[in-house]
Amino acid sequence: MTRIVVMGAGIAGMSAAYELRNKLGSKAEIRVFGDGPRFSFTPSNPWLAVGWRDAEQITLDAGEHLVKKNIHFVPERITEIDPVAKTVRTGLAEPTPYDYLLICTGPRLAFEEVPGTGPHDGHTHSVCTTPHATEAWAHYQEFLKNPGPIVVGAVQGASCFGPAYEFIMILDADLRKRKLRDKVPMTFVSSEPYIGHMGLGGVGDSKGLMESEMRQRHIKWIVNAKVTGVEPGMMRVSECDDSGAEKKTHDVPFAFSMMLPAFKGVDAVAAVEGLCNPRGFVLTDKHMRSVKYPEIFSAGVCVAIPPVEATPVATGAPKTGFMIESMVTTIVENIDAEIAGKPAEFEGTWNAVCLADMGDTGAAFVALPQIPPRNVTWTKIGKWVHYAKIAFEKYFLYKMRNGTSEPVYEKHIMSLLGIERLK
Repeated sequence: MTRIVVMGAGIAGMSAAYELRNKLGSKAEIRVFGDGPRFSFTPSNPWLAVGWRDAEQITLDAGEHLVKKNIHFVPERITEIDPVAKTVRTGLAEPTPYDYLLICTGPRLAFEEVPGTGPHDGHTHSVCTTPHATEAWAHYQEFLKNPGPIVVGAVQGASCFGPAYEFIMILDADLRKRKLRDKVPMTFVSSEPYIGHMGLGGVGDSKGLMESEMRQRHIKWIVNAKVTGVEPGMMRVSECDDSGAEKKTHDVPFAFSMMLPAFKGVDAVAAVEGLCNPRGFVLTDKHMRSVKYPEIFSAGVCVAIPPVEATPVATGAPKTGFMIESMVTTIVENIDAEIAGKPAEFEGTWNAVCLADMGDTGAAFVALPQIPPRNVTWTKIGKWVHYAKIAFEKYFLYKMRNGTSEPVYEKHIMSLLGIERLK
């Protein structure tokens, strides 16, 4: 029987486990290792950070649901990979052998690269994990008692900008509901060269549309920005010109701040010789297989993808939900082919599809493919996107609870957007 280890129990890892079981049936033993016992629906974290959700609504016991599909679950982080012996370890436990390893860990959050950032040793909050968003909500409740300036954004090297846009818009909507918006100056600070770049070089008229939303909501912005340091209540920002040279410095005060960090690969993955690029992201071919170790595949944020374009301040390329689904399906199809003695030739589609909630409206971004030139590129803003994001949350959690392997984006969200298939 083929032994498959899935490293990570997030959106990519859980989806891969269910899809593998559906495709392979009893031909494989599937074992999922998660960093803790619960699956979290990460896209809902911005709602959690303002109290629009609680952690119980967006998490579930991973082992309880995986076992229903005869999938073993180990609620421990893998600390060592031996690609020669084809084993993984967790702490002091005996090594677990594998025939195939799927790396779906997500990123390591590199707060240490910008002094003073991060929720533990720094002075800014995060919505990258459910515990971080829970902590942000606790501090936001204190902020509401004595409101002041807010700063939200993404530091240099960040590759995930959508949650920053979502969070500042959600904060704006929440503060208006509380009749406190007039007491809270808001500033968006980003390494993007312009508003609406999103790490994608812009999508359709995203620049004009997102700038309009910012103006309408009285949100100031600083782009082409490097955060040089954060002190209690003060963010030091260096605004750069088109060549990346400093042209202006800003001392931006805040009473509450959320800044997305740059990402790196998790330590156990980055430590494997020849597996990753210098940032610790897994180097894969078009079949999502490691370029050095044929028994290792990878999906999700931990995969190495080059930036869409060079920018004056470093930005990375995002990995959206549809892209992750496509990566997972690619891996499953190729493992199934190899087990059947056929060549592993399946290739996925690297398209960017993002539903960004904005509190009382939303923005949908579609870039097919992610890297220009593109066959399809557009951005739409409307209240329907807000409801689509809620529907997506509920359906994906339904998928995790019931072990369905069908692709959420292509079957449901794309039909809502009026796109039959993304090719």
